[in-house]
Amino acid sequence: MGLLVGNSAYSSQVLSPDQLSPIAQITEKAIHAGQIPGAVILIGNQDKIVYRQAFGHCAVKPKKRPMTPNTIFDVASLTKVIATTTAVMQLVEKGQLTLEDPVAKYWPEFKSNGQEQITVRHLLTHYSGLSANLSLKPNWRGPEMARQRIGKERPISPPGKNFLYSDLNFIILGELIQRISGRPLDDYCSEHIFKPLGMKDTCFKPSRAMHDRLAPTKWNGIGRVHDPTAYRMGGVAGNAGLFSTADDLAIFAQTLLTGESNQKAQILGPLMVEKMTTPQSPPGKMPLRGLGWDLDSPFCDNRTELFPAGSYGHKGYTGTGIWIDPVSKTYIIILTNRVYPSEKGDADPLRTQVISLVGEMLGPLSEERVLASRPCLVEYFNQMKNQSGEVRTGIDVLAARRFAPLSGLRVGLITNHSGLDSTGRRTIDLLYKAPAGKLVTIFSPEHGLSGKAEEKVLSTQEPCTGLPVYSLYGDILRPTKKMLSGLDALVFDMQDVGARFYTYITTMGYAMEAAAEEGIPFYVLDRPNPITGSLVQGPIMDQDLKSFTGYFPLPVRHGMTVGELAKMFNVENKIGTKLQVVKMNGYKRTDWYDQTGLQWVSPSPNLRTLTQATLYPGVAMVEGANVSVGRGTNKPFELFGSPWIQGPELAGHLNSRKINGVKFLPVDFTPQGNRFKNQVCHGVEIVLTDRAGLDSVALGVEIISALYQFYPNDFQIDKTIPLVGARWVLQAVKEGKAPDAIVRDWQEPLEQFRMLRSKYLLY
Repeated sequence: MGLLVGNSAYSSQVLSPDQLSPIAQITEKAIHAGQIPGAVILIGNQDKIVYRQAFGHCAVKPKKRPMTPNTIFDVASLTKVIATTTAVMQLVEKGQLTLEDPVAKYWPEFKSNGQEQITVRHLLTHYSGLSANLSLKPNWRGPEMARQRIGKERPISPPGKNFLYSDLNFIILGELIQRISGRPLDDYCSEHIFKPLGMKDTCFKPSRAMHDRLAPTKWNGIGRVHDPTAYRMGGVAGNAGLFSTADDLAIFAQTLLTGESNQKAQILGPLMVEKMTTPQSPPGKMPLRGLGWDLDSPFCDNRTELFPAGSYGHKGYTGTGIWIDPVSKTYIIILTNRVYPSEKGDADPLRTQVISLVGEMLGPLSEERVLASRPCLVEYFNQMKNQSGEVRTGIDVLAARRFAPLSGLRVGLITNHSGLDSTGRRTIDLLYKAPAGKLVTIFSPEHGLSGKAEEKVLSTQEPCTGLPVYSLYGDILRPTKKMLSGLDALVFDMQDVGARFYTYITTMGYAMEAAAEEGIPFYVLDRPNPITGSLVQGPIMDQDLKSFTGYFPLPVRHGMTVGELAKMFNVENKIGTKLQVVKMNGYKRTDWYDQTGLQWVSPSPNLRTLTQATLYPGVAMVEGANVSVGRGTNKPFELFGSPWIQGPELAGHLNSRKINGVKFLPVDFTPQGNRFKNQVCHGVEIVLTDRAGLDSVALGVEIISALYQFYPNDFQIDKTIPLVGARWVLQAVKEGKAPDAIVRDWQEPLEQFRMLRSKYLLY
């Protein structure tokens, strides 16, 4: 994907009809070449329609019928975004479903053939693993037959693993809309989208009165959907079946850009539009998709420099397309019936040339300008710029040295599933087969060797090597003298998340102490701090609150790598172990994990994405109390709640606080495990909009303060002390001190910590 880099602003932000006049020649050329019979092209810019023109003919037999600006088109797959996605997001906004809900929650028959793990998000992003469409053989008709055939579909790949553009995904979503709303898809969309916006010519199954304005397609006759599956279903389906005009689609595009139509109707709140049109694919997966909308995939192969990260669009099989750029406030609508009179037409050359022309007229767009307008896209840019895998972790560096530092040593390895090299090979296997040294013992932390356990972990045997695995998260939390017997070195390699109360660093500290007692050298294979090693946030832990979730008086967000922490622990705690840190190559402390080129691996069961890891230092501060932080759901640490919270009230208050980097939505959820298992919790979903601007620990104090302010008799605030780590913070909350004033009060001790920290930084 190309990104134009230029000045921080457009050279020409306002388009004029004169600038766009070459579109006529481009379109006439496409018609003359037989690529299309005709077209309607409409361009909006800066809240105005600046170009609206019809070309050629919409029909040529039995008699020629000229294309007009108000010609009605079968928009094919634009149905997915104009109708189906919008309807789904409305239901999400109303709290009637969530993106992480399994389809089977609303469609009980969807529990067989491996479908039970497919969620609404999987469908919207085309990561469900389902096939591209329903087979048309043997012959079948009607929605009921479609439902029966869908129930027999088996995913080609596990949900979330592979991208496969699928009409079937949106057919299923259309069915969910009907089941949840109680209205057929066409009725729902008419009532909740088209009528409120004044889209008077947009509908499924156009009436006979509209036929004189309809652009024909090859199949099925005037006014009947071209898509064969939607046709079999009676003309109404979540993937296709919608008819519309350029003027109506302009109303829709303008509504997404400004939040409301000319009739002052709002169909989605700005937060829902942002969520829908920014990257929502599974972590680390390409191509990137929004919810329904195309951001960066092969299905927008005519993308040009006008559409860097920040824009979104979709196109339809019949020759239709819509592209929207919220940064320049520009939209392009190109409608053709390229499948008439045969399916040999091709609208892509026209689309490419028109979009290129508009991009040229707008001028270059810098990354800074995009991010200034849409800071939520910083992760998108980072993923685009960091596919080379330049960072080499400690295990990569050690392997490149052929494990020479371990030569002749009997080695114990403290690790888990996150101990991988940059190509995905386990540190266990690399050390076991190493030409130097001999791996003889493995130790596992909280969550066990697999990283999936939620309770105490038992010691076991590693199945591939047959080596013993001693648990350091059970009745014993540190290696015993017996466990260390016969070892010449201990090696530590696993992924930390950058928060004081994450137990892996305590396990490291305890193991360093045990190694020092036995005179065993201790090696740390360094890894990135996933939420950067540059930001230090939060109160310093009280000395007397040391525990397994607080090994050292750190701030909540310490801004250090595990190697740097090991150096600090060894000196400041006077451990005295023979410490060696194998440094990374290519790491910058300002790097977020998705800027390292390394594949994301969930370091523990409830930190599945970098977004969750970013929110974790703040949201986790509250989980010692009687509040669910989403464990047992598909969005841990992106939401929190309890049976006694009023979601809309709390979300409204938190939004009014204008906390930088996040927004809040009311949500109901039912954890399937952990606190409030199988109970309905009311609460708040946190939408991360600017990770660089977020003080995650300040967010945690805002949450604690709000819960205490609104629910003083329900919220068990004192139980947050172990993770907050500072009694004075909770006392200030109880006294009614403003959260931002509390944050100011920890800045001076935080500066003292930065001075201490500076002595141990390696990068």
